[in-house]
Amino acid sequence: MDRGLEPPPAPGNAGPMTTTRNHPLSDRTAVITGATSGIGAATARRLAADGAHVALLGRREDRLKALADELRPTAPGTVLPLAVDLTAPDALATAADTIRSTLGRVDLVVANGGVMLGAPFETAATDEWDRMLDTNLRALLHTARTFTDDLIATAAEGRPADLVHVGSVAGHVLYPNWSVYAATKAAVAHLTRNLRAELGPRDVRVKNVEPGVTLTELGEDMHDRDMRQTLTRMRTTLRPLAPEDIAEAIAYAVAAPPHVNIAELVVVPVQQG
Repeated sequence: MDRGLEPPPAPGNAGPMTTTRNHPLSDRTAVITGATSGIGAATARRLAADGAHVALLGRREDRLKALADELRPTAPGTVLPLAVDLTAPDALATAADTIRSTLGRVDLVVANGGVMLGAPFETAATDEWDRMLDTNLRALLHTARTFTDDLIATAAEGRPADLVHVGSVAGHVLYPNWSVYAATKAAVAHLTRNLRAELGPRDVRVKNVEPGVTLTELGEDMHDRDMRQTLTRMRTTLRPLAPEDIAEAIAYAVAAPPHVNIAELVVVPVQQG
């Protein structure tokens, strides 16, 4: 049976948790942004395999539908692909309404969508700065805000509620010629810490997962050819992480007991140190 066509749970996800060893995220409803490729797609696969209902958000509708078609035959929960521009708050709000009406209240958000564009500061194309600010920071802020009420309501019922930001080690490590990208990820790191202080007392677990060098599509669309070559060398001079490595870390963190928050998780290749 195509589990993606089963009736969704009642809105609000009421009732006791029914997790199992094989499906530790059963009865949970996850939203994953940037699900069209890389870490987002890998995380969607892992959370779906662990039993969660998953909403796949991203710009490229064809990729989202292809991923949903891949997952539905074996996913225990429902898979919902939604093409949305995360930098447009109204579009994100409309997508959230569709998610709630189809899957119920959201209790797990993985804000993963991002872009990585490097260049020397004095020659960088400033439209790339704007793209990074819009996607890495503003879209992440609006994603978190859109689902915060859901998370607070879920936590008030004594159920796990997770807001996961996918940051980067660039938020606290020096990377010359990646200054603006690093600044957006530093902002994500400090935002996460402050949201932990704000939402933690209400039992919402806010966490930042910070990958090191990872083999994804990030950086392929950089204007600066030299920086594209630099990124390629970075990924070939050591054994980089795979997107599935980060998905594994996220799955581990959100499956922890409800009173445990794995607040900051740095995941790097061994050779990166």
